[in-house]
Amino acid sequence: MLNETSRIADVLSLVDDDDADKTLLLVDDDRVMRERLARALERKGFMVHATDSMREGMALVQNNPPAFAVIELRLGDGNGLEIVTELRRRRPDSRIVMLTAYANIATAVAAIKAGAVDYLPKPAEPESIEHALLAEEEGKPAAPEDPMSADRVRWEHIQRFYHLYGCNVSETARRLHMHRRTLQRILSKHAPRDTRVIPAERQAA
Repeated sequence: MLNETSRIADVLSLVDDDDADKTLLLVDDDRVMRERLARALERKGFMVHATDSMREGMALVQNNPPAFAVIELRLGDGNGLEIVTELRRRRPDSRIVMLTAYANIATAVAAIKAGAVDYLPKPAEPESIEHALLAEEEGKPAAPEDPMSADRVRWEHIQRFYHLYGCNVSETARRLHMHRRTLQRILSKHAPRDTRVIPAERQAA
């Protein structure tokens, strides 16, 4: 693995400045998604190195930090936020998009604080990823065309505090000033169906 990392670093060191500005690290342990995105982003002019490993992703960032990165939050050998933090430390001008199948407000906030410019639920279209990577207005991507509804925001807010309080229904209800039975009914349901985001699993009280 380290030999492969060294080889990639050597290749990147040989390209000219214009090409280097399009270097992109793609880290995703979903093979089908990773290969699909790699091909699509290469067609859009990025020089892509794709891996399924947080360890290799970190090694590549440390050896030759890319200008762009698309990183899955949960990887088989660690958390993608560590790569985000390291890349922003080594290359502050890098533009990073986080991807995850486990979308919620808490993880989105964590991704942005770590240095990502946007946070997209999977499956994300290559066009959406490219737009987020290249957005110029004050360095931030445009507002989404299909933002979460009020019901979805409320559901995400409750889920966040439910997990912060150790999945304790009574404590969560007390903190949110809700009746315990009302909270139990909400927790027994899936997220509202008005968005493309599907919860990873049914949250039960």
